Amino acid sequence: ASGGSAGYDHKKMGITARGAWESVKRHFRERGLDVDRDAFTVVGVGDMSGDVFGNGMLLSRQIRLLAAFDHRHVFIDPDPDPETSHDERARLFALPRSSWDDYDRGKLSPGGGIFPRSAKRVELSEPARRALHLEPGSLTPAELIRGILQAPADLLWNGGIGTYVKAAHESHEQVRDRANDAVRVDGRDLRVRVVGEGGNLGLTQAGRIEYAARGAGGTGGRINTDAIDNSGGVHSSDREVNIKIPLNQAMREHGLARPARDALLASMTSAVATAVLRDNEVQSACISLIESEAAARLDDHAALIRRFEREGVLKRRLEGLPDDEQIQQRRAEGRGLLRPEIAVLVAYSKISLFEAAAAPEFADDPHFLRDLLGYFPAPLVQAQRAAVEGHRLRREIVATVRANGIVNRMGVSFAHRLADDQGLSLIQVLRAYAMAEAVLETDRYWEQIGEAERRLPSALVYRLMLQVVALLRHVTAALAAHRSLDGVPIDEVASRYVGVVGELESQLPDVLPAAYREDYDRHLASLRERGVPPALAVLLTRTRALGSALDIADLARDNALPRSEVAAVYFAVGETLCLPWMLAAIIGLRPATAWQALARARLREDAYRLHSAICARVLQAGDMPPSQRLQAWAAQRGARLGLSLARLAELQSSAAVDYAGLGVAVRELHDLQAL
Repeated sequence: ASGGSAGYDHKKMGITARGAWESVKRHFRERGLDVDRDAFTVVGVGDMSGDVFGNGMLLSRQIRLLAAFDHRHVFIDPDPDPETSHDERARLFALPRSSWDDYDRGKLSPGGGIFPRSAKRVELSEPARRALHLEPGSLTPAELIRGILQAPADLLWNGGIGTYVKAAHESHEQVRDRANDAVRVDGRDLRVRVVGEGGNLGLTQAGRIEYAARGAGGTGGRINTDAIDNSGGVHSSDREVNIKIPLNQAMREHGLARPARDALLASMTSAVATAVLRDNEVQSACISLIESEAAARLDDHAALIRRFEREGVLKRRLEGLPDDEQIQQRRAEGRGLLRPEIAVLVAYSKISLFEAAAAPEFADDPHFLRDLLGYFPAPLVQAQRAAVEGHRLRREIVATVRANGIVNRMGVSFAHRLADDQGLSLIQVLRAYAMAEAVLETDRYWEQIGEAERRLPSALVYRLMLQVVALLRHVTAALAAHRSLDGVPIDEVASRYVGVVGELESQLPDVLPAAYREDYDRHLASLRERGVPPALAVLLTRTRALGSALDIADLARDNALPRSEVAAVYFAVGETLCLPWMLAAIIGLRPATAWQALARARLREDAYRLHSAICARVLQAGDMPPSQRLQAWAAQRGARLGLSLARLAELQSSAAVDYAGLGVAVRELHDLQAL
C-alpha cells in the first residue's frame, strides 16, 4: 500500500498542488500570461498549513494573494507585494499547525487584516473593498466570504474542504454540504478568469459548467474538473503501489534488505513526481486540444455519449452532460462541449479503452515491454528488471499507458469512431494506433512541439498538434484496414514500414512534382511566418506527404521496384489526377450530420485507395523507366482519361464543391482504375 512508514509523502512532494498547477499554467498560457513571469491576483479557499493550499501558494513568486479563508479565519491583503507575501506564506507553511492568525500583520499591505469567522460583523478598509469590489458597509463573515468567491481576480485556488460553488438551478439541499450553505455562490457569479481545483468537490459539476458557459465566448470561465486537476495525489499513490510490488517481491525471493528497499524507494521520489506531473501536463493539454475542435466534433462526441449510455456505463444526467435537445441547440449555435464536460468524457473514454487494452491478445505483445519499463523509474528497472518485467499487474499498467496515450493525443472519440466506421474491435484499433506511432516515430513530433510551446501562442500550438493528429489518424486507419496485419507482432509491422518513412522524408521536397511542391512550400512558409522554429516547421510540413508512405512501401514490395522510383510515380499520378486538390476539398467539407461525416471519411479513404490502385496499374504498364510508365498508361486510356481530366478540371473551377461533386470526382478515379 502507499504511504506507511516508507512511502511518498504527498505534502512534502507537494504533488497534488503541483499537479493542479499544471492546469493553472495552461489556462493562463492560453490567455497570454506566464505565471512564472507575470504577476497575477488570487483568491483562495484554505490556509498555509494545508497540503494543497499551502504548496499551491508557493508555486510562483508572482502570486498576489488578495484574500483567502478557511474554517477559522478570513485573510485580506488588498495590494500585496509578491516577494514579501511569498516569503511570509513560506514561513507559515514551515510553521507546524499554523493558521492565518500567525501571519505577520506588518507584512500586510495598507488596509489588510485577518478576521475570525466567529466575529459578528467585519469592517473592511477602503483598500480591501476596492480590491474585492465590495460596497461600503460592515459585513458578516459569510457575506465577506461570498464576496471573496465572487471577486474579480485572475485565479480562484481551491485548496480547502467543502463545496462553495453550485449552479443557479441547484438548491443548497442538492449540494449536500450544509456547513457551507451560508457562503455558497453560483457559478455564473464567479468573476475570476481561472479556477484551479486542488481540493475535491469545491464546485458541483453543474456549477463548473455554468461558470464555463459564462466564459464560452472567450472571457474567463477556464476550468477543468477536480478529478483532472488534483489527480496527482492519487496517481503518485498508484505508482508507489506498483513500485513496491517488485521491490517487495525482491525482499521475499532475493534477499533485498528492507533498509536498501527503503533507500531505493526514497531515491526515486523526484522521478515519480516528474512522471506524475508530466501526465497532468499532457492531460490538461488533451482537454485544450479537444476544446479547440469541440464545435466541429460535436456529433462525434454526442455519438460517444450515446454509445456509453447504451453500454450502461454512463448516466448522462448524473454526469451533467447535455441531452439531445441541448446538443441540437449547441450545433445550431456553432458550440461544442465545454471543458468540464470534455473532462468527464475523457475519463469514460479512457476507462472504455483500458478494458480493451488489458486483454492478453493486446497487452502481451512484446512491443509494449517499452511501455512497461518506461512507466517505472530507471533506477528500479536497472536494479530489478526481471521483477519489473514479471510484474503481476503488467497488463493493467500497459493498458493504462496505452489508453491514456491514445486519448491524450487523439481525443475522446477517435478510437470508438474508427472502430464503428470500419467495423473493428477496439483492440484492433489500439493495435493499429500502436503500429502507427511506431512507424511514424511520433515522439519526435511531440518533443519538438513541447520545446517550442512556451514561445508560441497556444492556439498555434494546438494547430501544430492537430497536424500530427491528422497524420496519425490517416496512418492508423490505413493500418487498421490492412487485414493482412491482423495478429502480426507490432514491431514486425513497424520494421516493414519505418524505413520507407525515413527514406521518403529524406527525399522531400525534391521528389514532389509541381502541384505537391506548391502546397509543401506554401505550408512551410506559413509556419515560418508564424514563428515556428525552422526544424519543427520542416518536420511538420513533411507530414503532408508522409501519409503516402505505406502505399509507396506496399507498391514497391509488390512490384519489386526501388521505393524512390515508386514515390516518383505515386506523386506524378496524384498530380495528373488532381489529387492534391481533391483531398484538400474532401477534408475541407464541413459535415452537418453524422452521416455526412461518414460520407466524408469514405470519400477520403476511397480517394487514397484508388490512387494506390491506379499507381499499381501504372507500374505494371511495362518494363520502362518510371516516367515513361505513366505516359504509357495514359496513352492506353486516351479519350477516356481526357474525359475524366476535363470533368475534374471543371469541378476544380466550380465556385462550390459539395459531397455530390466530390463523389463524382472519386467515381472518375474508380472508372480509370477499372480500365
